[in-house]
Amino acid sequence: MRRAGKPAGGFVLDSHALLAYFEGEASGALVRTLIQEAERRRVRLYLSLMNWGEVFYIVRREKGDVAAHEVIARLDVLPITLWGVDRKLVQAAAILKATHAIAYADAFAAATANMLNVPVVTGDPEFRSLEPQTKVLWTTPARVAGALPT
Repeated sequence: MRRAGKPAGGFVLDSHALLAYFEGEASGALVRTLIQEAERRRVRLYLSLMNWGEVFYIVRREKGDVAAHEVIARLDVLPITLWGVDRKLVQAAAILKATHAIAYADAFAAATANMLNVPVVTGDPEFRSLEPQTKVLWTTPARVAGALPT
């Protein structure tokens, strides 16, 4: 039985999921639900510092410096714990990158999820190659059916 006020579990958000949330895309709905659950302290949300940087550079590249700082300001007030990068995490991400056809930043999201033993939340198809080694909670409509946390 879960104690009141104690988060039940956790999720690592990747940049794909966060950008969908910030853009108001349909695949961002799951992230919105998870954020609401985190605000109620029912789940914990994590974001690798590498993926925080990825969100920043993608928004800056596509929309400019002001928009990038606005998104980061919005991100920084959400109930998401930034997960720092250390040698153990870098090695785990490097191993994933060396053995799977994924982006390096995606390897950090997956390695963080693996270290925390929680699913990574994404709609990025690159993560398919990581299953079942890495738990994935898909944001894409075809994969979400029945996947929302209870």
